[in-house]
Amino acid sequence: MITVSVYNREGAELETLKVDEGIFGGCVRYPLLKQSILMYQANKRLGVAATKNRSKVEGSTRKLYRQKGTGNARAGMVRTPVRVGGGVTFAKAARDFSFKMPRKQRRLACDSAILAKLQSGNVIVVDELGFQSPKTKEFARILSNLKINRSCLVAVEKHDENLLKSVRNVSRVGLSAVSDLNAGEVCNRQKLLFTKEAFLALLNRDQNV
Repeated sequence: MITVSVYNREGAELETLKVDEGIFGGCVRYPLLKQSILMYQANKRLGVAATKNRSKVEGSTRKLYRQKGTGNARAGMVRTPVRVGGGVTFAKAARDFSFKMPRKQRRLACDSAILAKLQSGNVIVVDELGFQSPKTKEFARILSNLKINRSCLVAVEKHDENLLKSVRNVSRVGLSAVSDLNAGEVCNRQKLLFTKEAFLALLNRDQNV
């Protein structure tokens, strides 16, 4: 069992929660976690680098002049790679680097990422993060009270527009619904901050299916 403390906005401990490691698979599956992180990075990659080969360059396929008798070196079409303005010999082509993993593997990888954060003490639970209006300064103060001074991913139970606007201008801090968490985002941040509501929803997700 792992003990997780619940804090208020001022950083004072209110209570503790007991978390069974079996909920997240019991152990960290490092090969699966690595594969999921590779997928996360590959799916963000933009394979848009491209140059024109000889088939994509505009121009006639007619031979420029006859083969012999002109005194010039023999030449073919104007699109040949050896001429200025011709196509590139080994042209780069746009490609898609993305790939997919089965849904169960993605979930196991995400569970492993969260379990690794729990075991290393990088999971923090706050009782609530409600805002009547967007307050970036107030949110930054809460992070300071919770001693979060590095990158952080905030997980909430459902979308909150005021919280989103409060978070988005804070450097190295991201926001995600607990149902949308993935191994890449979890591992990409140093700390994982849950609201109590979101953390309990995560622990009881199988009962709600």
